[in-house]
Amino acid sequence: MMIKAILFDISGVLHVDKLPVAGAIEAIQRARDEQKIVRFVTNTSRSTSTDMLQSLLKMGFDLSVDEVFTAPVALRQVLQQRKLRPYCLVHKNLLPEFADLDQNSPNAVVVADAADGFSYESMNRAFQLIMQGAPLLGVGLNRYFRQNNQLLLDAGPFIAALEFACDVEAEILGKPAKAFFQTAVESTGFKAEEVLMIGDDVFADVEGALAAGLRACLVQTGKYTPGDEEKIRHPGAWLCPNVVDAVNRVIKPSYDYSNR
Repeated sequence: MMIKAILFDISGVLHVDKLPVAGAIEAIQRARDEQKIVRFVTNTSRSTSTDMLQSLLKMGFDLSVDEVFTAPVALRQVLQQRKLRPYCLVHKNLLPEFADLDQNSPNAVVVADAADGFSYESMNRAFQLIMQGAPLLGVGLNRYFRQNNQLLLDAGPFIAALEFACDVEAEILGKPAKAFFQTAVESTGFKAEEVLMIGDDVFADVEGALAAGLRACLVQTGKYTPGDEEKIRHPGAWLCPNVVDAVNRVIKPSYDYSNR
């Protein structure tokens, strides 16, 4: 079935440490020129959605706010809908995203990539609230990410620690949650099987997309490490050197590419 829309992960796929991947800006434009709907989906939680959009625009990417789907925004919407008061264990740069929510006497725990904010004190506070009945809400289960040419722990391991300690299961609002992918797909107007997810994370991007019925491509940039493709359990994923090759494969499906 022809691919009619593309979901792009951002960090590690379109740019690495704020430097655009070679040819990425042009690849997105080629996709648009070929009448492909494009969306940008990310679990990135070290900046607000507004700051992230402005950063991408400064790098030269052409996109609008309604094309961007971020896990923190999805999480914020759930908090508002359920009238929850969050204890925010998040990065200091992300705090403005939740600043106007009532956070007195918290009755929910929100965990994102808090970086140095993950201390015994903060984790124990989250643990105590969950043990008192507060739901555990996570931006994503990403295990790690790449920054300044090194791998760094993401939110996933800390969420897993709280799940283990409290004997609960976190509700994940970003990738790889099926609902997150469905929201992005619905915005394109096409069926899931007509949409391709391009990402550098085997579990959050590729496995999550495939489980939600999308097509998926793993690129060998960003957090990718050799052998990651062997961890993909669902069949049919593509493996491409970078986002440019992935887009070219969509535009020229008859080209002789090798599957994983």
